[in-house]
Amino acid sequence: MAMNSRDDGDAIHAVSLKRGPKALPTVDRPTPRLNEWIDPPTFREALVLHLSRFSESYYQLHRAIIQPGEKFDRTTLRSWIEGDRTPGSAASLALLTRIEHRYGLPNGYFKAKLPNRTRAPSGLEAKGLSKAEQRRVAWHLPDDFNFRSLPEQKKILDWVQNVVISGATEYRRFQAQALKLRYAVRFPSVTGKKVRGGLSGEQICDLDDQADHVGVVDAPPHLVSELAELVRFKTATLTDIGFQRSGVWNEETTAQKIEHFGLMFGALAASPKGAVQGCGVPLRNLTFAMLVFPRVWDWYVQWRERRRGFFTRWECDMLRNAMALVRTDTGWIRQHPELTSRLVPIEGLISAAEIEAASADWQAACDILHAHAGARVKEVDRVARVHRDPFEPILSILEADSPVAEYLKIADEILKLRPDARRYPRAAAEMARSYLIIRLGLHLGLRQKNLRQLMVCPRGQLPRSERQLELLKRGEIRWSEREQGWEVLVPAVAFKNAHSSFFAGKPFRLILPDLGDLYNHISAYIDRHRTALLNGADDPGTFFVKTVKTTSRDASYNQTTFYEAWRLVIQRYGIFNPYTGRGAIKGLLPHGPHNVRDILATHILKHTGSYEQASYAIQDTPEMVAKHYGRFLPQDKAAMAAKILNRVWEAA
Repeated sequence: MAMNSRDDGDAIHAVSLKRGPKALPTVDRPTPRLNEWIDPPTFREALVLHLSRFSESYYQLHRAIIQPGEKFDRTTLRSWIEGDRTPGSAASLALLTRIEHRYGLPNGYFKAKLPNRTRAPSGLEAKGLSKAEQRRVAWHLPDDFNFRSLPEQKKILDWVQNVVISGATEYRRFQAQALKLRYAVRFPSVTGKKVRGGLSGEQICDLDDQADHVGVVDAPPHLVSELAELVRFKTATLTDIGFQRSGVWNEETTAQKIEHFGLMFGALAASPKGAVQGCGVPLRNLTFAMLVFPRVWDWYVQWRERRRGFFTRWECDMLRNAMALVRTDTGWIRQHPELTSRLVPIEGLISAAEIEAASADWQAACDILHAHAGARVKEVDRVARVHRDPFEPILSILEADSPVAEYLKIADEILKLRPDARRYPRAAAEMARSYLIIRLGLHLGLRQKNLRQLMVCPRGQLPRSERQLELLKRGEIRWSEREQGWEVLVPAVAFKNAHSSFFAGKPFRLILPDLGDLYNHISAYIDRHRTALLNGADDPGTFFVKTVKTTSRDASYNQTTFYEAWRLVIQRYGIFNPYTGRGAIKGLLPHGPHNVRDILATHILKHTGSYEQASYAIQDTPEMVAKHYGRFLPQDKAAMAAKILNRVWEAA
């Protein structure tokens, strides 16, 4: 009995340790105390409200939604209620879905109230991808990606990589494969670009077998000096005495020519034993003088044809470059016969006899190449195919009744997802920049160069004069006191087609319309967001600036980074993602800023049928619009004609 009484005493003592009322039984769908409420705007307020509606504490909610074996601290729920933290991981977002189910709320109710919806959930695990690739695709994965089956995960990843990342077009697939086999000779001292470590030209020259030479290498000094002289010849204000030239290169053309010559010399230098299957010319033997021999050009254009599978206009353009280099009187190579001293025989390309003949009569050698390249241009042009259809990524836009209105949905999607600027100033600044990139692109119709180089004059400051902008060859956005609006002024000399009849020597001037609260967006960007993006770095003075980080203190965009910025906006907010529900437009593919000009021209063609009016929107001539911009589809032409003819029947 004593043992029994002691046992009873222990039991009583154990029970007495658990003071207070017994825990209420957990039910799957509790009954709300209130069925009507005013929906609060923030996540914290909404969570507190619905806990109160169902008379639950965060402790009770934790006990109801956490399953056995799961590790989720209830203090996390408390931090959400107190406003110290917000859900940011895939596991936390999954719990929000459970809470929504428990309280009978619409799916995504709580997530829509999070202060920063531009950040991808942490903890998403895309197996088989590197960390960098996982970061790139995380935004495009659904929140419950980790909880889906492996076949479904693979299906989602394939869609993201093929449609969102690469673009899903034939050209993009080719480009993705081509990027894996890099080849080029670079000229850092000419371009001024910093390069990453690797073998230099001198080191490569000493290698007997270049099969292990992968990627991009520095040009040898003599090739650098030749290219530098060519660039100086084509960009100098005045030609040296005794020399003649036809036309000059601007900054963009110069960069393009350097890149193209780098690719050509890179193909010639690449090992025939490697994946690139180049010609195997030692770097020390590369010289512009070898470009005077027809067999060199034949090898290159045929190598490109084998690599791609067919000829394109690109090969025609390169052959025209060859003709320009040896053109009578003005060709740079023709005017430099001393280059022959650097020629050496190259098996399969240049023989000793050909070098001797060229040295004896340089002008005749140039004449032979000029005639040969001219004939090749005609032959290649006859069979050349279009590999990159510029309209393909935006075809879903162009087929809409109102292409501009369709594209504007991207800007609306950006506004829908913008974060709390007080809590996430940098993320809000990036969203403001993305929004204005799309809006200004649609309003101005400028080329990429003119848009990214657009200077800014804050309201209340003295704007630059037209003369100053002409010297800079840039435009400016500034406040016009006379028009009481934001004005964009771009001198004619800043445009690629500065001598076009469209300009007639006059600048481009446009007062932006205050539609969709555009003026407030511009003012907020200039006053607050732009400063957040600069993060204390030197101000380049342009309207659009990059997000300055610890690893990169240069805030100015270049051609590549601005293209990637635009493409990222389209990937995140433009392409409709069936797995996340984000994105504005079904069927859209990644593209760059130049496609906006196609959209503007096509929109006006659809509504007016006038190439002349379409040319006004993109600062060009009707002939150029008809040739390059705007897809005036046959059904649009037929519909426009039918509309005019139908008026006869309507009047009858």
